[in-house]
Amino acid sequence: MGLLVSIDNGGTLTDICAFDGTKVLHAKTLTTPHDLTECLMAGLTALASKTEADGDLARLVASIDHLRYSTTQGTNAIAQRKGPRVGLIVNSLASAERIEAAASDLFATLVGDRFAVVDGSDERVMIQHVRGLVAQGASRLVVAIDGEDAGKTEARLRRALYAAFPRHLLGAVPLLFSTALTPGADLLRRGWSGLINAFLHPSMEQFLHHAEDQLRRHHIRNPLLIFRNDGGSTRVSRTVALQTYSSGPRGGVEGGEAITRHYGFARAVSIDIGGTTTDLAYFNGGRVAASSQGYVESAPIAFALAEVPSVAAGGGSILSVVDGVIRIGPESVGALPGPACFGRGGTAATITDVMLLAEVIDPASYFGGQLVLDRERAARAVSEHLAAPLGLSLPDAVAAAIAAYDNRIAEAVAALGAADTLLAFGGAGPMSACGVAEKAGIDTVLIPRFAAVFSAFGIGFSPIRHEHRIELSDFSATRVDEARAELVRRAERAMTSEGFALSDCRLDWRAIIDGAAPTALDDVDANARGVLLLEAVRAIPTPPLGPAAHPAQREASPSGTRGNADPQPLFRIEQLAPGDHGVGPCIVEEEFFTCRVPDGWSWVVTGNHDLFLEREGARP
Repeated sequence: MGLLVSIDNGGTLTDICAFDGTKVLHAKTLTTPHDLTECLMAGLTALASKTEADGDLARLVASIDHLRYSTTQGTNAIAQRKGPRVGLIVNSLASAERIEAAASDLFATLVGDRFAVVDGSDERVMIQHVRGLVAQGASRLVVAIDGEDAGKTEARLRRALYAAFPRHLLGAVPLLFSTALTPGADLLRRGWSGLINAFLHPSMEQFLHHAEDQLRRHHIRNPLLIFRNDGGSTRVSRTVALQTYSSGPRGGVEGGEAITRHYGFARAVSIDIGGTTTDLAYFNGGRVAASSQGYVESAPIAFALAEVPSVAAGGGSILSVVDGVIRIGPESVGALPGPACFGRGGTAATITDVMLLAEVIDPASYFGGQLVLDRERAARAVSEHLAAPLGLSLPDAVAAAIAAYDNRIAEAVAALGAADTLLAFGGAGPMSACGVAEKAGIDTVLIPRFAAVFSAFGIGFSPIRHEHRIELSDFSATRVDEARAELVRRAERAMTSEGFALSDCRLDWRAIIDGAAPTALDDVDANARGVLLLEAVRAIPTPPLGPAAHPAQREASPSGTRGNADPQPLFRIEQLAPGDHGVGPCIVEEEFFTCRVPDGWSWVVTGNHDLFLEREGARP
């Protein structure tokens, strides 16, 4: 087999994982917000230096069987409210008011007063409204008609609009019809799915097609695959922009489900700490709860989303003092200028600066030695923004900042429910894992071998998945048979475009009645009205997992020490073997992450080369 590559493009760092059939390789690079294609190709170049391609980008790309890609661009666009002006066409003022009421702040940004009410009977009036919305600055139009005949009405409006505005005229102002995007959904979910998709589509389309073009120039074997927020992957041309929203955290969920099932954890909470946020997930029996119809902020959508709440606390979150208390975020310094210690112009204090001053991270080996940190700049930032306002010495301010940061995340962890194990990943996750676990009342922690790139690692468990839907006025045997035949034809075309035969796929048939969760066809009344759903899934090879057992066999030998004021033993993951163990206080470090092991904690390397930690007295 060729190389299977997964990339998770975050706001600060871009993570890369690759599986060559026997081993997993990983790399990281700084995200380039001005041009995401640049960091995509830079990440592949970094990966090439670790493979038989020997640094040759063209040779690496030519060896890739499948490249699955996830980006935070959609999530960031919603958070920052950066995107095109959208116009909305409805068939009653009440419909517009209902859609606005569901998420008024988001509606104000995406739509504002750019909406028009049409009754669908006078096409000339509707055409005038379209011209009016375009004149108001709408660059994308969403049609969301309410009522049982919404699909037929939208289809008639579609024909009329394209007759009045030939594609060479209206092409500059794309139309999106809600019943075509999400057949069978109610007005609110259709309307919001259309609005958010229209808002996200332009930038996603421009970047993804540019990235795909770059990969074609380097002779990639198969089309670029986009990892979606439902855990599946599809090629760019078959990807709905809305399904890229929160896809990065979903990669961590996929990896978390695989790992927690592998170890048999009954109840676990994961913390994925990146540069800007901490994403959390609760695993019950190796599964994360998912809503068949989720929400983007408070806006209801017609697509499934895993329950992955976020906290504005990350490695780049700005630390400040408000009313004598340390506040964590919500603002972040991002990749540029970054924490003060990066030496790129940042002056705010962050937990990265704090951990540098606490001598947890090493200024010379940080980020695999690719980014040398400046201790003096960190000290200046923490002194000015934390120590002085609190009236504390620099060491005491550092300790207070770590406690406040751990407590902020621990509160969010505890809110998810009782858990036996904390799964910590992301570039900054292992650094705070034990502190967060203690404050959340959790006695065991697992840090995956690929914690620093775990969302990219998790994407490696994603299959090729296509979903096809038809709205039905009834589920009589004749109507279902006709619809099944049509959906099979669509699925065959879609899978052929991915390079697979439908006969090699798993086909799952379900029905959605009254917007409820999908159910088995056998449970549907013949007179019901709803949606027939076909999911075609083609599995591709996944990364191997080693033995879950973790008996302590050999006391590990440190490779050195970390810190001058209070030197602690330093252990390198790359030099440890399964069964190696030790006790805190110490530092256990990998190329791209650092784990702080406090006093009272012990650790052992598992058969899967993960780091398993226990607090003293955890076992009876």
